[in-house]
Amino acid sequence: MALFLLQRLASLAATLLAASAVVFLVLEVLPGDAAQVLLGPDAAPEAVAELTRQLGLHLPAWQRYGQWLGGLFTGDLGTSHAYGTPVAGLIGERLALTVPLALLAMLLASVLALVAGVYAAARHNRLGDVGVMALAQLGIAIPNFWFAILLILLFSVKLQWFSAGGFPGWSQDAGGGFWPALQALLLPAVALAVVQGAILARVTRSAVLDVLREDFVRTARAKGLTRRATLWKHVLRNALIPVVTVMGLQFANLLAGTIVVENVFYLPGLGRLIFQSIANRDLVVVRNCVMLLAALVVLVNFAVDLLNATIDPRIQRRTAR
Repeated sequence: MALFLLQRLASLAATLLAASAVVFLVLEVLPGDAAQVLLGPDAAPEAVAELTRQLGLHLPAWQRYGQWLGGLFTGDLGTSHAYGTPVAGLIGERLALTVPLALLAMLLASVLALVAGVYAAARHNRLGDVGVMALAQLGIAIPNFWFAILLILLFSVKLQWFSAGGFPGWSQDAGGGFWPALQALLLPAVALAVVQGAILARVTRSAVLDVLREDFVRTARAKGLTRRATLWKHVLRNALIPVVTVMGLQFANLLAGTIVVENVFYLPGLGRLIFQSIANRDLVVVRNCVMLLAALVVLVNFAVDLLNATIDPRIQRRTAR
């Protein structure tokens, strides 16, 4: 296990370094001038040149990359050009909304998918299986932003059960609280969870069907275990490796999907911060936000590898060879 862990940590570090280089280079070649955007199109060239110097944009690209990389290790992410505040604090405030939103959406998608996938596999080629797969195909085809608009029209405009947008905050001092905040995140979480849950339900069904054909399942049934006990106690555990892998990838997709959904529901999260920073040409914020998302994707995949190795110790032995 120690060798497996060291190999994964080395891969994680190399991936993060490569991701930082790609993120910096991609944003570097984008057209536009941050100083010109901040001062406006009618600003004097001298003022633009002075602001460019103050922002450090006159330095060579390799030097700015080195400074940014050093800041990532020390926690100094710089200062936002548009907001005039430290980027680390700005991102931290927005993560307090985005991470709970993604976790809630992942929870809804996982519960829905596991139940639907196992149910469909247990009724293979019957009406229940066909119905679940038809709904899953429909869920995959629906864009989450369009589904988010439908949810607003139904539950906010027509039924008036939920607010159409905004976020009251987690603190009661600011007029919010846990339950009002959770209620504000429920519709966005459902909009994010539908597509991911539909994909995961299909993966779960396929994995469970593969395991149901194994000899140990017939042995368990021959020993007197009920079909339900065999499914949930034995089959599902052995089918979890592809399911958990897809879950890790989906959590990364959920974090990226918040960019669109947060703007639909007007939520002040990380996605809306990225959208506004791109419009303001605030590349310091964009660069750090994208790098954070990339790091979260790599870390989630690292956690999935460890979880898979725990579920199936054969993965460790194959890695050690």
